[in-house]
Amino acid sequence: METRPFRQFVVKVHSRCNLACDYCYVYELADQSWRSRPRVMSREVVAHTAERVARHVRAHGLSEVEVVLHGGEPLLAGRAAVASLVDRFRAVVPVPVRFSVQTNGTLLDRDFLRLFADLGVGVGVSVDGGREAHDRHRKRAGGTGSWAATRDALRLLADEFRAVYRGVLCVVDVNNDPHDVYGSLLDFSPPVVDFLLPHGNWTVPPPGRTSGSTATPYADWLIPLFDRWYGDPVTRVRLFEELLTVVLGGQSRLEGVGVTPTAQVVVETDGSVSASDILASSEPSAASTGLHVSRDDFDRALALPEVVAARSGRLSATCRACPVVAACGGGLRAHRYRAGSGFDHPSVYCPDLFRLITHVRDRAAADLAAPA
Repeated sequence: METRPFRQFVVKVHSRCNLACDYCYVYELADQSWRSRPRVMSREVVAHTAERVARHVRAHGLSEVEVVLHGGEPLLAGRAAVASLVDRFRAVVPVPVRFSVQTNGTLLDRDFLRLFADLGVGVGVSVDGGREAHDRHRKRAGGTGSWAATRDALRLLADEFRAVYRGVLCVVDVNNDPHDVYGSLLDFSPPVVDFLLPHGNWTVPPPGRTSGSTATPYADWLIPLFDRWYGDPVTRVRLFEELLTVVLGGQSRLEGVGVTPTAQVVVETDGSVSASDILASSEPSAASTGLHVSRDDFDRALALPEVVAARSGRLSATCRACPVVAACGGGLRAHRYRAGSGFDHPSVYCPDLFRLITHVRDRAAADLAAPA
């Protein structure tokens, strides 16, 4: 597999969260390493990270890079810390740095949005639909829902700060009506919608999936939305766009779709370097590299077996023989895990992915075959 430089750097600016979402891969699944990490990324770690990104840019002749401010809830770091980080990166990295932040929206007020507008930081918000759908999972520590605060933030983005509005991220819950959820998301006029499958694996399956079952609850949920969107694409839906791209022979830019290696690496609040941190949802050590920005260039991570594996390689024999592997790519590596035998398996979502991909492929093929 061709070695590709990292182009996206996920920077965990704060390791804690003000919500207690029951599906969260950081706090509710296997990895509990956040407990031993500092809450906020220090100025020293920020400086080391910026310098390592700059060295990576120079070593590979990159023309731009992306930095995603993440957590936990990154806004807990405060406006001063965020501004300082952005300024440091732009002072050190010799090419344009595109910044974005992924937030639950509960702290996203006008002061934060003015800061992001001044700094040119794009804003993505996690929201799972209307009040009932959202508050089923995305609760505060005391058990109360977070929808009202998230709704208010999204209205500000849609009405007053659209220049920095990057879209919404929604975790699929098959107990919700897909059209109700999609309609609720469209109420916030998002430029992009991201639908995510809840994280799980063969040892701890996601809701609605059981080992050996050929049922396709997640495809059943997504296919009606694909058909609706395909006939009337009022906004971008990244999963559907990328599936169309790969079934038509292109390359995906979305982790978990297609076989293009991911170009992402993660820096934790303590400066440790991780492969895709979603891997830690399977077992605590799965994302660890043993590297640290104070002493290690990102090039060292490119050659590590765990990073190479996380960047879409090492598909199981079942996947390699599958007729839709070029579009599926085995799904997210974290979803292939089984305790005792690692990641050498198809995705726990395999039946869903196969059905969804073949449906998208067949719709596209029918349109291409139709008379002009």
